[in-house]
Amino acid sequence: MENGWKRQRRSVCLVGWLVLAASVAGSAQGQKLGWHPDFRPVEIASSVDSAVQKAYFYSTRSAQPRPLLVSLHTWSYDWQQPDSLAELARRLDWNVIHPDFRGPNRTVDACLSRKALSDIDDAIRYALAHARVDTDNIFVAGVSGGGYATLGAYMALRHRVRAFLAWASISDLEAWYYQCVARGRRYAQDVLRCTGSDRHLDVEAARRRSPLYWPVPRRKGARLEIYAGIQDGYTGSVPISHSILFFNRLAREFREPERQITQSEIVGLLTRGLPPRPDSLRIQGRLVYVTRAAGPVRLTIFDGGHEMLASFCLKRMRAIASGSDWWP
Repeated sequence: MENGWKRQRRSVCLVGWLVLAASVAGSAQGQKLGWHPDFRPVEIASSVDSAVQKAYFYSTRSAQPRPLLVSLHTWSYDWQQPDSLAELARRLDWNVIHPDFRGPNRTVDACLSRKALSDIDDAIRYALAHARVDTDNIFVAGVSGGGYATLGAYMALRHRVRAFLAWASISDLEAWYYQCVARGRRYAQDVLRCTGSDRHLDVEAARRRSPLYWPVPRRKGARLEIYAGIQDGYTGSVPISHSILFFNRLAREFREPERQITQSEIVGLLTRGLPPRPDSLRIQGRLVYVTRAAGPVRLTIFDGGHEMLASFCLKRMRAIASGSDWWP
C-alpha cells in the first residue's frame, strides 16, 4: 500500500510540475512577445463547438470589483499580439482579457463569424467567473481588424457592455475588398478566404460578415464611440468612409438623421479639403476635424492615420466608468 501511495504521490507531483512548467513557459513566451508577466495565458472552452480559445488575462489585485477591458487583436494577428491599451489598463489594476476569437481573419471561422463572436462572449464569461469584475463597467475596444470586431461586438454580443470604442474600423467587407484590390493590398485575398469565395467575391457572404448590414440592437445604456484618422485610406489600409457610413446608418436608426455627416462633409473629409474644427479641439494632441453624436453613438475624425490613440482611449473609458460626460 505504501509503495502504491508513493507512486501516486510522485505522479501527482509530476503532473503539478508539468503544469507549473507550462505556466512558466507561457509566461516567459508572453514576456518575450511584450506582455507583462502579470498577464497569464488561459484557455477558454467554446460554447458553440469543441474549440479551445486562448487569451491573455489579468485579474485585479483589488478586493473591490474593478472594470473589465476586452481588448481585441487586429486583422492579421491573434491573442499573442502585443497590446499597449491592455498594458495601460493593467497599470490601473483593471481586469483585462485579450482573446483570440478564431485568430487572424483568413478563415471562414474567423472574421465575425458566429463562432468568433461567441468566442468574445465566452471571453467575457471567463473573466466574470475568474476575476472581481465591476459588471457595470465592461468595455470592448480595438483598432483596425479589432475595430471591425468591436463594431460587430456592439451589434451582436450577448453580454451587457458599458461602452465600445472602435478605431480605424472596417464596416463593409464588400467595399473593403474592392478598395484593397484597387490598392493592391493583400487583405483582398484574406476577404476571399473568410467568405469562402473562389476567385470572385461572394457578395452575400461578405455582407453577412459586415456590421454595416446587420440589425441594430437597442443596448440599454451602452455607448459606441468610433474614431478614424483622416489620413487613413491614404497612408493606411481602411478608408474613413467605413466609419462615416456606419455612423450615418446608426444616426438614421436612432431617428436623428440631421446628425449624419453630410455629403459635402464626406467629400471634404475624403479629399482632405475640410479644415479642422475652428475651436482647435484636440484629442491626445491631435486636431479634430469632426466630432458628432447621434443617440448613444459618437464619431470622431482626427488628425492621424491608421491607429488607436491608446492613452486617450483609456482616458475615455475612465471618464465613462466614473459617470463623467467629459469630452474630449
